[in-house]
Amino acid sequence: MKRLTRDDARRSAQEGDRSHFTGPITQLPVHESSDPQSVRALVVGFQEGARTHWHRHAGGQLLQVLEGRGRTQSRGGPVVELAPGDLVSVPPGEEHWHGAAEGTSMSHLAVSLGTTDWGGPPD
Repeated sequence: MKRLTRDDARRSAQEGDRSHFTGPITQLPVHESSDPQSVRALVVGFQEGARTHWHRHAGGQLLQVLEGRGRTQSRGGPVVELAPGDLVSVPPGEEHWHGAAEGTSMSHLAVSLGTTDWGGPPD
């Protein structure tokens, strides 16, 4: 079992891979496995306006907004505004992006299933 306090999280957070995000983010691994088909959980902090590039997860993804305001969009769908406590369930293989809304930061818990395929930045 692993218990993380806020102080642990601040000390352990790592900068995200800039090739997958439009702006600065930090990520704190909560659950990882060496098996690429396994479950991965991260707390991701997005600075104002930062967001992921388009991507998809082989087994889908669950997001829960922890703080701030966010936005998400599935390819071809409308942009959806997110607030603390909101849950998002992304089906397997659905291309999408998510991140902070303009003028605010946002953090969420992201639980991803299987491999992730990355694309380019959102329009």
